[in-house]
Amino acid sequence: MYDITPHANRQKIINLMPYHAVVFGVPIHSWRAPKVVKDWIKTLNGQGKKCSTFFTYGGFGIHPIHYSTGQLLGNQKFIIVSSAEFTGFYSFNRRGRRAMEDQPDESCFEMAKEYAIKTYKRFTGEDKAILEQTHYTEEQLDSLESFRFNVLTQLPTRGGEDCSMCLICEESCPTGAMTAKSGDADKEKCVACFDCINNCPENVLRINDISDSWSFKIEIEKITGESMLKQSSKIYL
Repeated sequence: MYDITPHANRQKIINLMPYHAVVFGVPIHSWRAPKVVKDWIKTLNGQGKKCSTFFTYGGFGIHPIHYSTGQLLGNQKFIIVSSAEFTGFYSFNRRGRRAMEDQPDESCFEMAKEYAIKTYKRFTGEDKAILEQTHYTEEQLDSLESFRFNVLTQLPTRGGEDCSMCLICEESCPTGAMTAKSGDADKEKCVACFDCINNCPENVLRINDISDSWSFKIEIEKITGESMLKQSSKIYL
């Protein structure tokens, strides 16, 4: 297992030669893999190896990611054999939204076991997967990705509060946006993933309250809180 979340880890060269197959696990960021992940994938040489993808999401915008990430991996000479999506924690819930609050649950982990078994069979010789298509262009998805900053008037900050300077927020930031000394995220680098907030052991980092945007988010996504709760993890073979 290799965690590519920290910026420093993505600067290291990974030798895939010893491995028969690769599994990529990625959180969904505005219907796609995060830009930092897409950029990192472009540095890899798949060498014709089989691979699989799985994605975690908090209730919104799932469908294009299987196809777009599969295309990207195919360009790097990987052979895509399966994919999956798992319901999980929605990062914007920390400041006023209420999506998939009880996820992941036991059904997600059971589905993950099934995914592992079926993917292993693909790795040992089954036919490769057919990933779902998308009706969205990269330009449309770029525009969608920028929307999250319309509701964030305050990027992650310590707001002048003292902390123990453990540096976890800075070290865990995937884009190098957070500086522990100042306690503020760089607006040019921050992608609003909130890893700094999620990993802060003292809970001193915060963003603005975004609860007022919840009803608008539900409306533009054409989904209700009730129908969202009916979503479940899925495997694509």
